[in-house]
Amino acid sequence: MRQSCFALIVLVFSTMQFTSAKPILGKGVVLPDFSYAGYQFGEREWERPNNAKVFLVEDFGAVADDDIDDSAAFLACLRAAHAHEGAVIVKLSKGRYRISEILPISRSDFSLQGTGMGVDGTELYFARPLRMVNSGARFAEITEYLQSENKMQVEPENNVNLPFSPYSWTGGFIWIQRDGSRPFPYLDHFNKEKTESLPITRAERGALRLYMSAASERWMPGQRVRIQWRNRQGQGGKLIDEIYGTERQSLVSKVGSRLWEDPNRAVVTQITEIARVKGKQIWLRDPLLHPINADLPAQLSAWQGLSNVSLRDFAVRFPSGKSFGHHLEEGYNAVYLSDTMHAWIDSLRIIDADSAVLTYNSAASTISNVITEGQRKAHYSVHLGNVHGVLVRDLQVHNSVLHPLSFNTFCTRSVYLRAQVWQQGVIDQHAGVNQQNLVDQARLYMHARPNEQGQISYPLWDGSGAGYWQPGHGRYNTHWNIQVQVLSGADSGSEVLLTGLDEGPDARIVGVHGNRPFAIRYRPAPVVESLNRVPKIPSLYEWQRAQRLNKSL
Repeated sequence: MRQSCFALIVLVFSTMQFTSAKPILGKGVVLPDFSYAGYQFGEREWERPNNAKVFLVEDFGAVADDDIDDSAAFLACLRAAHAHEGAVIVKLSKGRYRISEILPISRSDFSLQGTGMGVDGTELYFARPLRMVNSGARFAEITEYLQSENKMQVEPENNVNLPFSPYSWTGGFIWIQRDGSRPFPYLDHFNKEKTESLPITRAERGALRLYMSAASERWMPGQRVRIQWRNRQGQGGKLIDEIYGTERQSLVSKVGSRLWEDPNRAVVTQITEIARVKGKQIWLRDPLLHPINADLPAQLSAWQGLSNVSLRDFAVRFPSGKSFGHHLEEGYNAVYLSDTMHAWIDSLRIIDADSAVLTYNSAASTISNVITEGQRKAHYSVHLGNVHGVLVRDLQVHNSVLHPLSFNTFCTRSVYLRAQVWQQGVIDQHAGVNQQNLVDQARLYMHARPNEQGQISYPLWDGSGAGYWQPGHGRYNTHWNIQVQVLSGADSGSEVLLTGLDEGPDARIVGVHGNRPFAIRYRPAPVVESLNRVPKIPSLYEWQRAQRLNKSL
């Protein structure tokens, strides 16, 4: 569906808070405002905390470059830093530290800082995988879930018939999590926290204001809250219509059972912060994902989590080696970021990981300048799952990764900005009600191949996820200014078919271009603009952010 450049500019200008009332490219065609993604809702950069107490790992016995295990010294330093009441920085010196235990971070106002991620900087060398670490009860719920669901990786052609690893999408050696929390709820009997939720009377999609049934002194500016929508109407519920559109019956994949089988399951969660309160009205820091009314009820509850946690300027290395296969990972996972708002990860280099950064139950955070590399084929680079408003900026993926850019279960209004994927770049929309997400200014390298019909093609959108979480994504996932570089398989001037064979409804694909002419086959049919040319607005995220904050682009 082609429109003029003028129409495209009007489309972007009209979407500052999700203007479903003003269709531009056709009836009902809208864009979310993605500019709220990132640290402090995209409003400012991270700053070193004033008057933070510095803890040096050397003061606790760690010695870089001696090839002696420094786990005990690191853990002692972390315990001392956690016991301090004010903001803290755990400072790492130049050189390599050998570590064989999980490094837990469970408090706010905490920074782990090295001297750089390059060859003369700081390196944390984890000599063994999570499978060989005594992790206590950290994997108890995911392990029981995988066993109860009889999750098996079955590949007869490779002589594989083995249970799923609990480390495929969980855990990391730098483990950020609030004590007593559950970053992802798999089994009800693990729920030990009871959080009171109050119904919201009404609100508009894209609005900042909520209306409550009664005034309450429990709500206050700066408070972190969680809004949850549940589908209590079964397979034909209004919430499913809102997420996937009223034409969802035509989807290639039917709506999976996880969206309608349990009326108590939160199908959509938005973690945000209160800006101000006046009587029965509450204003939020970022716009609502969906409307709230009698047909689409939602509840408001307090959200407990960490804030202002940062990791910066160091490398993480694992032993080199081959992967044992998909869902059979040993647990060479670097960072597990969960239960955190306003986190900042910057300038990390991660070598030979199964997964570099895994995210859960977090919001309004930035992950910037992460480089992944190595010989082991990875599962994820920076993974976005069960998060809201997380910005991944300037990610560079040099290693082979199954899901290099991944919007996973319950990921909402999050952004990959200026990512570069150097080996078989794909965009993974991993089912599980991920929706209203953006890939912006990505550069993806690939090798084209003939498909069964003999067309030169490549699965640029290679969605995945279990059938009970399908379709691949909800409405309004957006792909903006995507540069595709064909390395082989198509002569210069030969058209390459970019496919998304079973994704989700109402995708927006604007400005796919590269070193070959491209055609797009994406199911269900998306809105396609500026095919084979760079859009007039190079970055949707940065343009929207500049407009919202009244800054020149």
